[in-house]
Amino acid sequence: MNRWIAVGFIATGVLVLAFGYLIVSEDERQATAAERQQTDDIAAAADVYAINCAACHGAAGEGIANTPSLATDPLRNADAETIHKTISRGLYGTVMAAWSVDEGGTLSNRQVDQLVTLIQHADWDDVANQVSALGYTPPEPETIEVDTAALDQIKALPNGTAIANGLEIYNRECSACHSTELAPPLDTPELRSRLSDAELARIINEGVPGTLMAGWQGALTAQEITDVVTFIRNYDQLSQAGVEMPTAPPPPEIEITPELIADGQKLYDILCTQCHGSIGQGTPLAPALNAQQFLADTPDAAIMQIIAGGVPDTIMPAWSGRLTEADILALTAFIRSWEPTAPPVAQ
Repeated sequence: MNRWIAVGFIATGVLVLAFGYLIVSEDERQATAAERQQTDDIAAAADVYAINCAACHGAAGEGIANTPSLATDPLRNADAETIHKTISRGLYGTVMAAWSVDEGGTLSNRQVDQLVTLIQHADWDDVANQVSALGYTPPEPETIEVDTAALDQIKALPNGTAIANGLEIYNRECSACHSTELAPPLDTPELRSRLSDAELARIINEGVPGTLMAGWQGALTAQEITDVVTFIRNYDQLSQAGVEMPTAPPPPEIEITPELIADGQKLYDILCTQCHGSIGQGTPLAPALNAQQFLADTPDAAIMQIIAGGVPDTIMPAWSGRLTEADILALTAFIRSWEPTAPPVAQ
């Protein structure tokens, strides 16, 4: 009898050990499965990120111009639901559009979840490598170098340090548009007399809806914005002091050929018809392009900039990084080819 009791104790002990092993191994199995799922989600999200996000946020999440960086500790530690809502619904008053299909975007909830996982857990160097492998690394923005001698000359002027700092910021972030036909010039007496310093700062902070002018409050500090305003306010002082101001290179000239137009039409049919209409007539989503009122007032450089950089506060995305310069030239040539027969106004 005692022998059977001993056998029972031994059997019970074996069962306890077996269940304990199963519990421990199940925890390990679940942890391994979760880690594998996270790795798979990040890999899938890297492709989505390359196609949809890198053009604005950079190949390594570093942020481009006034678009914020994603590769930050605060975002890694942020509430996942908050990040999910931001991607899904966008951010009002910024260039961040709503990406969820439920909000009129193109990404499924699953893809948004995967992007959240990428933002919080990915190695951004690995993401940059995948973006590069897919061919979506954004081009380096063009900037105008400021001559050191000119900076020294400016710093010797009253309030010169702030003016010189504002000039460097302007050349780095603003000159690509404001030194060309893409945006109004800032060195005019009319502008300086019409806008106060507070109004200039507000425009730089908030942008101008419906134009290429986005808000810079997320990318520039308050002091940097103040220095840019100081530079704009004293632009004429620089000319009077004999400072030679740097100028932006001219935009590329487009030699419109039948082959270029044909290439542009193929791209337009794939990328643009859903919003702008099959023949550029416009839809409730986006304005008409096939109209004299648009084509006559919009130079080729502006069309290229709109395609490359998108339009703030609209659903027009930035295609720079997804399209090559040759692609953008071809699209511009195709849109320009409508001009001889375009109706005076949008139909």
